[in-house]
Amino acid sequence: MALRALVARKSLGGLGFRSEAKILGARGLQTVSLPDLPYDYGALEPAISGEIMELHHQKHHQAYVTNYNKALEQLEGAIAKGDASAVVKLQSAIKFNGGGHVNHSIFWKNLTPAREGGGELPHRSLGWAIDQNFGSFEALVAKINAEGAALQGSGWVWLALDKDFKKLVVETTANQDPLVTKGANLVPLLGIDVWEHAYYLQYKNVRPDYLKNIWKVINWKYAGGVYEKEIA
Repeated sequence: MALRALVARKSLGGLGFRSEAKILGARGLQTVSLPDLPYDYGALEPAISGEIMELHHQKHHQAYVTNYNKALEQLEGAIAKGDASAVVKLQSAIKFNGGGHVNHSIFWKNLTPAREGGGELPHRSLGWAIDQNFGSFEALVAKINAEGAALQGSGWVWLALDKDFKKLVVETTANQDPLVTKGANLVPLLGIDVWEHAYYLQYKNVRPDYLKNIWKVINWKYAGGVYEKEIA
């Protein structure tokens, strides 16, 4: 396989990009753009403040988009020159910033205002699967909160569907690693950002309080839709 085709597959396909994109040059590499939020910045209050949401979206997510696109441009130049060393060096920036874009694009969909169903319990097939795999919804919440609070440094805690074994699992990823780095068989249903920028302005260093309150705005309708599509 040609170098540029191999890099394009590893840089983009492995991360699972499904957002607005444009082709970079003639090499099939796709840049990405910052997605709009489906709600106002203050719509998740009091669980998550409007100030946090605006900074998180406009500054942090935008930085991942900007730096990912910049790395792709550099990658195109390195491929054109046949500079294998530069191509390899750029992979970490692509993984980190691309992962940041992928993870946050999922995170925004995992949240919704309480008045629009945020915090409502999962039902139908996902609710049944949670009971089967974890014993109860409360047991799942306790497990995610415990693993999210215990995660050292920055990262994410996920509820995922393991398609190989047809079961739900809880996983954590470090930094901005997307869930696919834990296994191509894992489909993210719910991802909770436990980087400090997701909660510190409101909850200071008390990450468990953030994890406790975020359930009030979790969009189980979205997670259930992904689950039903994947098991169909």
